[in-house]
Amino acid sequence: MITDTHTHLYSSQFDEDQSAMIQRAKDAGVSRFFIPAIDASYTERMMNLEANYPNDVFLMMGLHPTSVKENYLEELSHVKKWIDKRDFYAIGEIGIDLYWDTSFLKQQQDAFRTQIQWAKEKKLPIVIHCREAFDEIFEVLETEKGDDLFGIFHCFTGTKEQAEQAISYNMKLGIGGVATFKNGKIDKFLNEIDIKHIVLETDAPYLAPTPYRGKRNESAYITNIIDKLVDIYGLSFKEIAKITTHNSKTIFNI
Repeated sequence: MITDTHTHLYSSQFDEDQSAMIQRAKDAGVSRFFIPAIDASYTERMMNLEANYPNDVFLMMGLHPTSVKENYLEELSHVKKWIDKRDFYAIGEIGIDLYWDTSFLKQQQDAFRTQIQWAKEKKLPIVIHCREAFDEIFEVLETEKGDDLFGIFHCFTGTKEQAEQAISYNMKLGIGGVATFKNGKIDKFLNEIDIKHIVLETDAPYLAPTPYRGKRNESAYITNIIDKLVDIYGLSFKEIAKITTHNSKTIFNI
């Protein structure tokens, strides 16, 4: 059993072949798909996906940092309405992204902290998006740390020291296509991080692993990520699938 802890199966990039793409992933052994939210404009697509795949798809709810704009309080109220209305498996993806735009940093920090507090109230994990913002993310986590703070540091691309700091806040490291890149860097130290801290993800349709780099990613390609971890950890494909799925169950409680 393989778990993709982070995949945008509702993306418009899959409009032409969504069911075939999901079937390819199932044929490759993926049986659990955890679906991050972005903003209100995607909610209907997420709900439709869940209705079509109720046994395979597990939804999160949250406001993605790149969607934090002038109307972010309105977007946050949309998140709050939904998490009060029904169950989700995580609050995500949330965090700080300073790659595209730094002008909403204060609002991103506010949205991140607010959603962390909602996750604590609901006893849910958080799924963190971090791009060029490790210091800013850690600053918020430091003030919110505790037994009630836990989750996944999605698409981890930092240093060994940053990995250890993320783990110190009860975060698993979401490892995806970047681990297969020649310049991805994390493959150089990942064997020094206990595999109990690792979960698998594709972030499909983004960040396709080698040999698909630059093309549309899909959940079936998670097997290429496992192959890389076989090399890094010296464990079998089956062992890595089993351990990382177990790790995902400790986070998502399912």
